[in-house]
Amino acid sequence: MAQIITAKEAANLINDGDVIVTGVDGLTGWPQEIVDAIEERFLREGHPKNITSIRASGGGNFTSPTAESQYLHEGMMTKSISSFVSVCPDLAKKITDNKIMGWMLPLGVFYQMYREIGRGMNGAMSKVGLGTFMDPRNDGGKLNQLTMDKGEDLVKYVPDFMGEEYLYYTLPKLNIGLMRATTADKHGNISCEKEPINIGLLSQAQAVKANGGKVICQVEKIVEVNEIHPRMVKVPGIYIDYIVVAEKPGEIMQNWIRSNKEGYNPAFTGEAIAELEEIKPMPLNDVKVMCRRAIKEFKPGYIINFGIGMPTSIPNVLNEMGQSDMVTMITETGCIGGVPALGKDFGCSWNVEALCDHGDHFSLFDGGNLDAGIFGLSEVDEKGNVNTSHLNGKIGGVGGFANISLSSKHLIFIGTFTAVGIKTKVENGKMIIVNEGKFKKFIKKCDKTTFVAEESLKKGNDIVFITERCVIRRDKRGMVLEEVAPGIDIQTQILDQCEFKLIIPDGGPKLMAPELFKE
Repeated sequence: MAQIITAKEAANLINDGDVIVTGVDGLTGWPQEIVDAIEERFLREGHPKNITSIRASGGGNFTSPTAESQYLHEGMMTKSISSFVSVCPDLAKKITDNKIMGWMLPLGVFYQMYREIGRGMNGAMSKVGLGTFMDPRNDGGKLNQLTMDKGEDLVKYVPDFMGEEYLYYTLPKLNIGLMRATTADKHGNISCEKEPINIGLLSQAQAVKANGGKVICQVEKIVEVNEIHPRMVKVPGIYIDYIVVAEKPGEIMQNWIRSNKEGYNPAFTGEAIAELEEIKPMPLNDVKVMCRRAIKEFKPGYIINFGIGMPTSIPNVLNEMGQSDMVTMITETGCIGGVPALGKDFGCSWNVEALCDHGDHFSLFDGGNLDAGIFGLSEVDEKGNVNTSHLNGKIGGVGGFANISLSSKHLIFIGTFTAVGIKTKVENGKMIIVNEGKFKKFIKKCDKTTFVAEESLKKGNDIVFITERCVIRRDKRGMVLEEVAPGIDIQTQILDQCEFKLIIPDGGPKLMAPELFKE
């Protein structure tokens, strides 16, 4: 039976060298008061030191300091293993500066590993990551020289298992599990009614318990046994060792930012229905043009996943067009139906219809049942390969992208043609480039590869890159310039801004549809 303890007592349970797995996505699930106490203990005593922090997703909200910044005191955290780093800029800088070891692995594979470890196995086998920087024939997911020199190999290449090649992923022995929930009963059963996503807490708890470790959960309140409906229990009390009741539950951060003044948005959890008409229409700009063009790729009945960044604007445009019901919109976090939220509320959905477990949800992707994946456009090379993890000297993230991009039948990348400082305007039905970006996105060869286009093409998938000035499709011929926006000069504003030679189809590229550029 779980013991109810204080955050300070929880901090005293963490030992030097412990491997801590935390159920977090952004700031959803982040057990703030427990982490506060761990940090305070380290500053007071110098312990726990040399800890390893493992998260399937990243912990933070893209600001500084945030979340895992609290572990970054000298000597406190020495290893970081996750799928996303840039969500915590302080952590990304520590890894970039070679101060701590860092690994980046696919988000979906983390949940596979948790399940496998929970049933007594050492790791999980997957095709996700083959040929990318996570493949041990390249970097094995290691993010800096310190990790290359001293870090263990977490990924192994399996050249032939039943006639096919795979990667075998492993983790260090997990001995501490930290998580956050809404309610616990006196037997330690927990429910997550105020959390907007289900972050695979059960599989993480099982993995920790399989290693003989301790699971500690922060909650808002304690209730009597049987007050939580058994179907609402996310982790049974048999897997929970300690419960910490938050002293300031009102400061819960529902996702990346506070969704409203109370910090809790019931329309993200199914407790309320929002009037979607209240969502403001987007102004006519380059983002809206790209969203409109992306929607032209959709077919009625499509199941579509929207990635972080610009893709989250598409649901708003669909809603504005009155076509939200044309497709089923989902997020990689397990939200099905409703309208995916914008910006720093990424991962949540307005009026969500179903909330799947984060880990279970990746079976939809890995099983090839996703019709379309919409992704931000970061860095692309002449083969159509994409880099999301290392951009302009900074470490980013792979997140669920590696899983989703490998199996989506239709891959749609959207983003501006160049990066940093680009300014545009839509005027008189034309796209005007006011100021060109500092960096080219379409380059000769990606520094690191997160998506291998050739592997996707072998499956018969459709790959398209939609920018404010043109549409490029990757097919068996290569990178083909299919469409150009009105007002754009092909030579100076496309070909000269691309480091490789685009294929021009017979008769030249088509003009992007004029209605994309009108109110």
